[in-house]
Amino acid sequence: MLNWRRDPDYEWRMNVLEINIQRTESDIEQVERETEQLKQENARERALSASIRRLCFPPESSSIPQTATEPDCGPSSP
Repeated sequence: MLNWRRDPDYEWRMNVLEINIQRTESDIEQVERETEQLKQENARERALSASIRRLCFPPESSSIPQTATEPDCGPSSP
């Protein structure tokens, strides 16, 4: 015959495990939200970087020479 005794800490351990599971699930959701935000920020950064490269560093194959613009200094004296 088995001598079965109830484990007095069983319910407490199960509650602790349940709390840990909920905390872990919450952490996972937060990481997923932060990951999505980072993906969006990275996409914006790539778009901005591409715009900067396009505006500041035109392609070398461009046949249109870049003209230097000087500030308007007023009429020149003879």
